[in-house]
Amino acid sequence: MTHKKHGICGLCFHSPGCGVIVSFDEENRIDRLEPDPDAPAGKILCPIAGSAKEIVYGDQRITRPLKRVGPKGTHAFEPVSWDEAYDIIVRKLNELKDKHGPETVGIYTGTGTYERSFKDVFQLKGSEIYLASSILFPFGSPNTFGVGAPCYTAIGVLAPKLTMGCLHMDMFSDVDNSDLILVWGTDPSTSTPPEMFQRLKTAAEEGAEIIVIDPRKTRAADLKGSQWITIRPGSDGALALGLSHILIRDHRYDKGFVDHWTLGFDEFADYVKAFTPAYVSAVTGVPEKTIEYLAESIAEADGASYVMYTGLEYTKSGVQNIRAVMVLWALAGQLDVEGGRCFLRRENRFPLATNRQIETPGFEKSIGKNKFPVYAHFCGGEPHAGLLPKSIIDGDPYRIRAMIIQGASIVTSWPDSQVWEQALGTLEFLVCIDLQLTKDAAYADLVLPATTAFEQESYCYYGNCLRLREKMIEPVGEAKPNRQILTELAGRLGYGHLYPQTREELLNYILSESGFTMDDLLNAHKHVLRKDAAPMEYRKWEKGMLRQDGKPGFETPSGKFEIKSTILEQYGYSGIPRYEESDETAISNPELFEKYPLVLGTGPFKPDMKSCLRAIPAFIKRYPYPAVEINPADAEEHGIQTGDVVSIKTIRGSVKMRAYVTDKIMKGFVYAPVGGGGPLGTDEWKEANVNIITDLAQFDEISGFPVYKTLLCQIKKKRRKRRTPAVQDPTLGCCG
Repeated sequence: MTHKKHGICGLCFHSPGCGVIVSFDEENRIDRLEPDPDAPAGKILCPIAGSAKEIVYGDQRITRPLKRVGPKGTHAFEPVSWDEAYDIIVRKLNELKDKHGPETVGIYTGTGTYERSFKDVFQLKGSEIYLASSILFPFGSPNTFGVGAPCYTAIGVLAPKLTMGCLHMDMFSDVDNSDLILVWGTDPSTSTPPEMFQRLKTAAEEGAEIIVIDPRKTRAADLKGSQWITIRPGSDGALALGLSHILIRDHRYDKGFVDHWTLGFDEFADYVKAFTPAYVSAVTGVPEKTIEYLAESIAEADGASYVMYTGLEYTKSGVQNIRAVMVLWALAGQLDVEGGRCFLRRENRFPLATNRQIETPGFEKSIGKNKFPVYAHFCGGEPHAGLLPKSIIDGDPYRIRAMIIQGASIVTSWPDSQVWEQALGTLEFLVCIDLQLTKDAAYADLVLPATTAFEQESYCYYGNCLRLREKMIEPVGEAKPNRQILTELAGRLGYGHLYPQTREELLNYILSESGFTMDDLLNAHKHVLRKDAAPMEYRKWEKGMLRQDGKPGFETPSGKFEIKSTILEQYGYSGIPRYEESDETAISNPELFEKYPLVLGTGPFKPDMKSCLRAIPAFIKRYPYPAVEINPADAEEHGIQTGDVVSIKTIRGSVKMRAYVTDKIMKGFVYAPVGGGGPLGTDEWKEANVNIITDLAQFDEISGFPVYKTLLCQIKKKRRKRRTPAVQDPTLGCCG
């Protein structure tokens, strides 16, 4: 009999957990999802929700532990029991520990593990947010790595902590009251959770001005009264500094705030003197009049906010680019005002327990010693994952010999895929844990099946409230939740007592500092616990509402809004936001630009989550091949039409995709999707790993983030499709 149940979406972990109404078929299998407007984050669902049934019950799900039977580089496995899989892991890890030391074992956790209880249980002690798992700390290894190394941490942790002493999630853009909203380097229409784009639509309908700054014309630029400002990829930091130049030049900045609450203004003002409208226009491609208009609009708006993300992270000066925008907003008087960029009230946050978090056995013992110190400072001593290939392949500073990769596909998500394949192939032991087979799994000795979040009990966190995640269905096959896999492994390694093992232990722990009990949660309406919310107050730094000690100011070393960061200077970086050209641009390398005259940007292809849905029939039917977006003028110059097979080439190699000719991308820029190159999907997707042509050696020196958005390339139409691999015909002799 069909029925419905209220719950939480279990498909992705990018959002806090969207409220859904789950419909079940006659076999009690998930059939479809609907929004649950009365639940937290339940007003609207993203397109991925439409594929729930295919994702949960798809043929490509791993449903039993697998052990390698074929050579590495293949996906040849046979099923084994969980007991045998755990025994193999424990035996191999202990062998390596005894022979080479515990630090030769590492773990990498990706976005596939970002379920809330997993994050809270395994967050490193001293880390500002969950980025990597502590599971190997009691084993003795400090070498834990996570997807925070190439994603989110720059805008989510580093830039705001260095400047204001808070996290990105401690703030919000008050778009519901903004007269001006800048959508800068992100596409809210494809983001998760999807609610922000609906709020932008409402704002536009109510008369707010929306300005999209992006090399691509996203859907926000099509909203009523919106405008699209194209910008040379990677030059966003220069634009932000140029806008601050105008505010200072015209005395339009908030002098009272600057005089009483900032550190480093004079040095910053001196630095941005060079960022005149003429100079910034030459660097960014944005007309001088537009730059002047932008500065005036931000300063004069009755509430200006921004929606911003990865477009500013993936350049050589990504952290400083983001800091430059934060400084701009503060100078313009748009910080913590109605309609501006605001701070949440500390007391409104639902408190979660952290007293069982485990500390690194020593960052100085990790492969990250003396590397990316600001990243490690805020991330609990996590070494940067970008250092893994040198360790595994070259033994620098020593060799990591075994890895666990959980909820990630490193080969298809990091630059220089060939190097990562070499690294994974060099490992003495590799375990992959995921919903389906990945490219990484081709080098795994064991593959363990994980569940979706529909198949587990947990909870979700929404700032001022917490909701129980009820199990919607039993696990498919023998799959287990990611958290359970690691806690059971910890038990086999002799320290399972350090992590909550049961639902009761988990919920009692996480609620222990909240004033609520597990019974309160189980008996609450829709199993939602809420803190009473204190009313909004503005300019909180004046009222002692931003610091733990209750004093006025900011939670920074100086107690001020640090235009000049004390911590950056402490680690040898420039304290003020400085703009740097990436290594591979028309300005920094004009000779290379002559041969490779297009700028390549790469990123997710929504509605997919990087590479997670390549095997889903609905996705394959709609997107049977990867397509690189190219402007009509560039396409015409190269004789390219939509659907043509093209070769995208950088100095590192080439990859084939189809062309998609569109006027929604600026001339001179092309955009290629990540996520191809894995074992699932059509042949064209399997062959299209764009990270074959990206560069691990180019990165932001503060965050370590790869430069994904400003690489130079050329695109040529493929004239002939090869039918089979070329093989020399020996009968042709020297004539061949």
